[in-house]
Amino acid sequence: MKGLVIALLLLLAGCASLAPGADERAKLSEIVAQAVTAARAPSAEQQRALREAHEAYRRERSVANRLQLATLLAALPAPQRDDNAAYALLKPLAAAQGESPFQGFASLLAGQVAERLRLGRESEQAAREHERSLRAAEEREQALRAQQQTLREQLDALQAIERGIVEREEKMRRKRR
Repeated sequence: MKGLVIALLLLLAGCASLAPGADERAKLSEIVAQAVTAARAPSAEQQRALREAHEAYRRERSVANRLQLATLLAALPAPQRDDNAAYALLKPLAAAQGESPFQGFASLLAGQVAERLRLGRESEQAAREHERSLRAAEEREQALRAQQQTLREQLDALQAIERGIVEREEKMRRKRR
């Protein structure tokens, strides 16, 4: 009886490992766990994890290594984060046909990274527009100052003419007396 139970357990374990996508789900869980651990780690450990993922991807360009590197590039904080590189790695995986756990996660992560990239571009564009409007406002202010200076000079000239006229009239009144 004991032998039958052991055989049944081995059979169930074998069936579980034959389930479609079981290996990918296990590897995906490992990739996500590693990314979470690395994101919470000090900067030196984050750099080490990223370096190891780069090396693993250079050695073997497998889907799992690609996804691992892309996940780290997307999940780590700045300065290790590289959304452009992560998206470039994820895009082919997300576009692939099929229903694998890797493809589903790559699609989700690629969407998130693409949104971050879009928001970053919009933010940069808004900053450039703000900078242009500040320059335009400074130029308008400079033009107004120049106009104000010209008006002051004209006013001073008119006042000088008026003083000259008043002085001449005074001289003429004194001569009449």
